[in-house]
Amino acid sequence: MIIRPYLFPLLLSIFIILSSSVHAQVPIALDTSKGKRLEIIQADRYTFQTTEGAGDFISLGGNVRIKQDRTLFYCDSAVLNQAENIVEAFGNIHINDADSVHTYSQYLKYLGKDKVAYLKRKVKLTDGRAVLTTDELEYNTFTHVGTYLKGGKVVDGTTVLTSREGYYFGDTRDMHFKKKVFLNDPQYKVYTDTLLYNTFTQLARFTVPTKIVTGSRTVNTSEGYYDMKNKKAVFGRRPVVDDKEYTLTADDLAFDEATHFGEAQGSVVYKSKDTVNNFAILANNMKSNNNTGSILATQKPLMIIKQGKDTVYVTADTLYSGKLTELEKFRPVPVVTDTANITISKNVSDSNSNRFFEAYFNVKVFTDSLQAIGDSLFYSFRDSTFRFFKNPVVWAQENQIIGDTIYLFTENKKPKRFYAFENALAINKVESNLYNQIKGNTINGIFKNGDIDFFRAKGNAENIYYTADEQGAFIGVNRSTSDVMDVTFQNRKPYKVFFLRNLQGTLSPIRQVNNAEMKVRGFNWLENKRPKSKFDLLGN
Repeated sequence: MIIRPYLFPLLLSIFIILSSSVHAQVPIALDTSKGKRLEIIQADRYTFQTTEGAGDFISLGGNVRIKQDRTLFYCDSAVLNQAENIVEAFGNIHINDADSVHTYSQYLKYLGKDKVAYLKRKVKLTDGRAVLTTDELEYNTFTHVGTYLKGGKVVDGTTVLTSREGYYFGDTRDMHFKKKVFLNDPQYKVYTDTLLYNTFTQLARFTVPTKIVTGSRTVNTSEGYYDMKNKKAVFGRRPVVDDKEYTLTADDLAFDEATHFGEAQGSVVYKSKDTVNNFAILANNMKSNNNTGSILATQKPLMIIKQGKDTVYVTADTLYSGKLTELEKFRPVPVVTDTANITISKNVSDSNSNRFFEAYFNVKVFTDSLQAIGDSLFYSFRDSTFRFFKNPVVWAQENQIIGDTIYLFTENKKPKRFYAFENALAINKVESNLYNQIKGNTINGIFKNGDIDFFRAKGNAENIYYTADEQGAFIGVNRSTSDVMDVTFQNRKPYKVFFLRNLQGTLSPIRQVNNAEMKVRGFNWLENKRPKSKFDLLGN
C-alpha cells in the first residue's frame, strides 16, 4: 500500500483529535461476534490503546455512561475491552436495569457477551422497595438474577434480613436466602437456614426447620409462610407454639395477628403451663383468641386435668375455655361454696384461678374414682367445682347419682362433695337386681379419700334399703319416706340409714317382696352409659 505524502497531515490531525480529552456527544457502538452491543453514551475523556495479542482498549473517564440494550452503566472511570466485550469500571458505579432494578458499587467487571456483572465494595441493589447490601454481588442483566455468597443484608421498611448466601430474582421480586438466615422485625424475629421472600407481596416462606419469636411466644415450624403486610401466618408439618402460658402442637396452624385469632388442625395438643391448675386439650380442630385467651376445641376434643395421681378426662362435642375476667364482662359467674366451708380463692386476676371451661353435648368425664355424663358442663378453677346440667349422671364405685343439675366440689384436686338438686336420686347396687335407693328434691354427698362417705336427702325423701345379718345375708327390705334421710357408708357400701321427721315406712322379709318392684319413682340404672376407662372417651 502506498501512502501519498499529502495524506500525512490529515491522518495526524485525526489522531490528535481522538487522543484528546473530549465530551462524547455521539454514541460509539462496539459490536461483538454475537451481535450484542455496548454503546458509549457519554464520557468527559477517553483514550484508545492497542495491545498486541489483547485487542483494543478504550479508557473512559469522568461522568461515564455506557449502555447495552435496556441496561445503563454509570461510573467515574472505565476500561472497555473491544475484543472480549468486557467493561471494568471504578468509582460510584450505578447499573440501571430497565428502570426496575438499580445496583451500586465501587468496582464492576461486566461481561457483555454473557450479560453478567461482578460487583465489589459497598454493593447495593434495590428494586424500589427493599435494599440489598453486600461486599460482593453477581448480577445478570439478562435474567435479572443477583447472587451473593459471602454475606448480605436486606432492609425492607423496618424489616432487616441477613444471611450468608442470597439470590434475587428481579422479574418476580423473589429473594432466596440460605445459611444462617436471620429476619429481624420490631414485632418478631425469624431464625432459619433457608427462607424465600417476595419484596412485592412481602410474603416470607419457610421450607426447613425455622424458629419464629414474637414477644414471649416461639413458633417452631418446617413449612409455611408469613404475610408481613397483612400480619397473617400459616405453618405446616407439625409446628409447635411455645408461649409463657401454654404450648400448642398441630399438623397445621394459622394466625391472624391483626385480629388475634388463630386456628389449629390435625391432632392438636394444647398444654397449659399453669403449675397449680395444669390441664391439656386434645382435638382435631382448635380456634383461639389470643386477645382474650379463649380456646374453642371441636372434632373429638378431650380435656385432661392433672389432679395428682387421679387425672380427670373430659370429652364432649365441643370444649371451650377462657378467662373468668373476660366471661364476667358478659354474665355473672357466682362462686359456689359448700357447707364444708372450703377455702376458695376469689382473686380472679390470679392466673391460677382466672380460668374456666365449658363442655357442650355428649359430655363424658372419667377418673379412677369417679365418672360422669351429661348434656353440658361448666368448671371454674376459681372454686374448683364441676357443674353438670341436663340429665347428668355421676358414678362413684357402685353408686349412681342423677338429678336435673349436679355440682361436684373438689378440694386439693380430689372429689370433696356433690350436690344434686331437682329430682335427685342415688342408687347403690348391692347385687344383681338388688339396689339400695334414696330419692329427694336434693341430695348432698360427702367424699372421704375419694370414696363416698355420707348422703343426705331432703324434700320428700324416699328410701329403699336392703338389710343384712352379721354374715352379710339379706334378711329384709326397708321402704320408707321422711323429710330428711342420712346414709353413712363403710367399705364403700351403705352402713346406716337415719330418718329425720315424718318417718313412714315398712320393713318386709326378703322372701316376701318382689325385688323387681323395689324401685322408687324415676329409677333408672344407667350402667351401660358409664365410661369404663379413659379409652372409652378416646374411642368415641
